[in-house]
Amino acid sequence: MPRVKGGPKGRRKHKRILKATKGYRGTRSKLFRPAHEAYLHAGEYAFAGRRLRKRDFRRLWIQKINAALKPFDISYSKFIKKLKDAKIELDRKSLAEIALNDPQTFEKIVEEVK
Repeated sequence: MPRVKGGPKGRRKHKRILKATKGYRGTRSKLFRPAHEAYLHAGEYAFAGRRLRKRDFRRLWIQKINAALKPFDISYSKFIKKLKDAKIELDRKSLAEIALNDPQTFEKIVEEVK
């Protein structure tokens, strides 16, 4: 059976990959094989990164809430427990936002749960 080189389709595929890897270091942006490998790895890292971002933001919100609770002499875990007991359904994202931008409201929330 004769060897098939791909023709215009192959060229299109190569150009697409090389365009996507523009800016990568060394041969990863110049030659198809290393570029294709780098392209595949980049996709895997991007997929994993989208999962990690959620985790990182949650950690950041918790740190912000904990820092805002220091003056009230209450720990983060006790605050969250008391929030749940008081049936105040605010998520960590909005609590962190309130703590940062509206300290008076955050103080009222803390007083409510104490």
